[in-house]
Amino acid sequence: MSLIPRSARHSDRPDYDEILEEIRREIHPHLSRGHVDDRIPALADLRPDGFGLALRTVDGALHQTGDAVEEFSIQSISKVFSLTLALQLEGDALWDRVGRAPSSSPFNSLAQLEHDRGIPQNPFVNAGAIILVDTILGHRGDGSDAILEFARSVTGNDNIRYNPKVTRSELEHSHRNAALAHLLRDFGNLHSEVDTVLEAYSRYCSLEMSCADLTQAVQYLAQGGLNPLTGDVVLTASLTKRTNALLLTSGVYGAAGDFAYRVGLPAKSGIAGGIVAIMPGMWCAAVWSPRLNRTSNSYAGTLALERLTTVTGTSVF
Repeated sequence: MSLIPRSARHSDRPDYDEILEEIRREIHPHLSRGHVDDRIPALADLRPDGFGLALRTVDGALHQTGDAVEEFSIQSISKVFSLTLALQLEGDALWDRVGRAPSSSPFNSLAQLEHDRGIPQNPFVNAGAIILVDTILGHRGDGSDAILEFARSVTGNDNIRYNPKVTRSELEHSHRNAALAHLLRDFGNLHSEVDTVLEAYSRYCSLEMSCADLTQAVQYLAQGGLNPLTGDVVLTASLTKRTNALLLTSGVYGAAGDFAYRVGLPAKSGIAGGIVAIMPGMWCAAVWSPRLNRTSNSYAGTLALERLTTVTGTSVF
């Protein structure tokens, strides 16, 4: 890959516009690599060679390139918001129902959940995210719009919507998630009705946002738990630290070790090709490219974030 110009590498403040545009050019030959996920048929509508990259600094400056304002289904990135809401509601009591360990098993593994007797290994595997939804429903009653309300509050964008076509497709192909939910219920670790939880879970995953939206949405994780738009406390500083730790160890599933080695940031991925990453105290980045690698993370997106941290010389390590 080509090198970023010296002026961008050595200035007091990096020229993020120049850096992102150079990364886009470097990544372009790789956009045909990988595969678009076919487990949710509605995601087949995504442009397979789409690519967007955005970075927002903690002072609010937005830098972007490519399809950074194109909306896409954020899928499991919504689990960041579910975890935030569950922690707001339960605090550390949440960990009585879900673990905090990295997982090398598939994110929808029934065997792992059976082995662990109904306690999901972490909140980002599907069983763990189902617990998060159940927690929200237990406090909010009809909490099906909780994630939508949260996303709008942290982005200041009231135009963010669920995609009903994706929601239906999620529900029609949720057999394994239904099995996970029934298994959780059998172990006494699911309190709401299975159908109610699955419907809310599918709606959360169908939330559509752009890379630019996402860089604003996760700003509280870069700013000690504060929503910079309102000054409100989204999470305490302690819970923010712990959430970032979980993103680092579990946010990209079994690829967490390799991702930490290559990118070095807390991050969360989704099977529609999105990834958000947080550099605490500095910036948040989001990338979208639908073709996935063998660990179900965006192929080009992972490469782009690796280049971003390498060129800027920033990571949590």
